[in-house]
Amino acid sequence: MPLLRKVLLRLMILALLLLALYCYQISDGRRGIISSLQMRNTSSPNLTSASATAAYSTNYLPSTANTLLPNQTNYYNIWCIFSKVASNSPMRRKFQIFVDSLLSLASVDIIFHVISDNDSHDIAEIIIKNVMINTGKFMKVFYYDVHKLAVQLEDIVSVMSPHFSSKPGTYYSDALFFISLGLHRIAPSHQRFAMMFDADTKFRRDVKDLFEEFNNFGKEALFGLAPELTPVYRHVLYLYRNKHPKTIFGEPWHKGGYPGYNSGMVLFNLERLRKSHIYNKIINKDSVDAMTKKYHFKGHLGDQDFYTLLGMERPELIHMVDCGWNRQLCTWWRDRGYADVFANYSECNSETKLWHGNCNTPIPDD
Repeated sequence: MPLLRKVLLRLMILALLLLALYCYQISDGRRGIISSLQMRNTSSPNLTSASATAAYSTNYLPSTANTLLPNQTNYYNIWCIFSKVASNSPMRRKFQIFVDSLLSLASVDIIFHVISDNDSHDIAEIIIKNVMINTGKFMKVFYYDVHKLAVQLEDIVSVMSPHFSSKPGTYYSDALFFISLGLHRIAPSHQRFAMMFDADTKFRRDVKDLFEEFNNFGKEALFGLAPELTPVYRHVLYLYRNKHPKTIFGEPWHKGGYPGYNSGMVLFNLERLRKSHIYNKIINKDSVDAMTKKYHFKGHLGDQDFYTLLGMERPELIHMVDCGWNRQLCTWWRDRGYADVFANYSECNSETKLWHGNCNTPIPDD
């Protein structure tokens, strides 16, 4: 009997130790990030967190319960597309810079939404985890399957791609470059405001400061974008400009013109977008066909082309954000016949709050 008691006592101690270790791992995982939210097929236009399958980054074990995180409305929602990224791609380093600058400077709680494919998801997860360890800061992270979202937004993609894509098979021909136009249908329904950034950007200021820009939106504004800082739309609109020599379309911003918008940073009033009959009407085929015909517009930059066209036709729907929040570094057009006017477009006299290394341009180390 004494021997049996000793065996039972040791088994009880071992069980308690295992239980304590399990509880510690669970609490540690919840304190970190909730990752790997793969969106399910659904017929509903508004996907919520409850329609996703959750897994903790510590062990990648899928949860059987679909839950809505508490108090998500108190978080600042940041979106980014990170897809088609190979393990040795330069975009890997750019994404690391983006995430590090975002998290290091942020003074608010962030929920980070990453639109990705399977391979890129694994890379993103490693990068984000390392950044959180190095900065000592944490944020909740959700992943969305880019292929499923493209199917969900097929109606928008089919309308936009004939007008705003380059040659089939090239970079901007993919559906993922039109996903932002339907973000209000993808984002969880409790999100009222959100921002999307290109992965080749770098913060120099707290993202909280940019969220304050929503306070400056006009009563009809749905989006917020900064001006394009190259003459790309001077080029795209050359037929329209020839017929309308006094137009401001295609002219630099600081000279009173309209250079178009750059979609490396976009602000979304999701609440208004979900309710907007005007926007739903504008993104249908007849409307887009009519606008592109009116302005002789044939683009190649995806959603950015549509935002630019929308700003020409319905300027009240887009709030112009200061150029310092999207300080583009691309000089491609300077060497393509626009050297004499390029400086007029690239000029931005505001403090740089967000670098944008578009056209594979290196971002300063400051």
